[in-house]
Amino acid sequence: MSIAVLPKPLPTYVKAVEAAGVQPQPLSEATTGVVWLDPRTPDALAEVLDAHPRIRWVQLPFAGVDAFIPLFGRDDVVFTSAKGAYDEPVAEHALALTLAALRQLPVFARRTSWSSQAGRSLFGLRVAVVGAGGIGRAIVRLLQPFRTRTTVVRRRQQPVEGAERVIDVDAFRADLGSFDVVILAAALTGDTRHLLGAAEFAALPDDAVVVNIARGPHIDTDALDHALRTGQIAGAAVDVTEPEPLPDDHPLWTAGNILITPHTANTWAMAEGPLSARITHNAKVFLKQEHLGRPMEWEGIVDQQAGY
Repeated sequence: MSIAVLPKPLPTYVKAVEAAGVQPQPLSEATTGVVWLDPRTPDALAEVLDAHPRIRWVQLPFAGVDAFIPLFGRDDVVFTSAKGAYDEPVAEHALALTLAALRQLPVFARRTSWSSQAGRSLFGLRVAVVGAGGIGRAIVRLLQPFRTRTTVVRRRQQPVEGAERVIDVDAFRADLGSFDVVILAAALTGDTRHLLGAAEFAALPDDAVVVNIARGPHIDTDALDHALRTGQIAGAAVDVTEPEPLPDDHPLWTAGNILITPHTANTWAMAEGPLSARITHNAKVFLKQEHLGRPMEWEGIVDQQAGY
């Protein structure tokens, strides 16, 4: 078995493969495993897979793999992602954004003179966390000291520790008027694209805030801009946007009570340790398997049909 670290053999991740007991090699006809480090170039990875049919395992760098969905459907290739590896830093950022939006810190940060009081406390509020993966669950745990009444939105109606209830997307849309905070932490799928649009913002209470640390297309950007400018919601804080990066002249920058961070909930510096550990673990699994097909051993295995 030969593992290549691509598109560039960055030393940190070369060492992660070496820690599994194998020396990474340049891409060749013998390559059977790939650690892919660039989330922005799915087409380049597709070319590698098409040109090297012996590849049986691909490690992707991020938890979100929506950019790579066109590559899926290859039954002879196991894709693993970083899902679960970055739960805590991303959940921490979600909490920070939630508090900032509720306390109207974006408004105060832009002012240059003393102003009247404003803001809400998170304690006891009704919070919807959309997504029950590792990040969503970590957010629920961080909310517990605030005694929030937390609802988790997910496809499968299975309990989530710390959540008062679990509902599906249809029930979430029907119940939008009952939430003070909506935190988006789900994978991007056909069901979650533009999950929040004009109708949804109109249905939320006018003192609600929206937080997105998942994927920009979960929110209709024009509808968010309108909701903020017209007071349909009290505020928003987003780490992801559509389009991304958000152009300098985009109206959302000046929409009012909004905080925009540049997809920094999990920086490369924060990711280095968890991703290295994920690579080492999965490389060990790959090296010891005579036949693929024991997915319980993998960490972050991608459901190619579900797309995450």
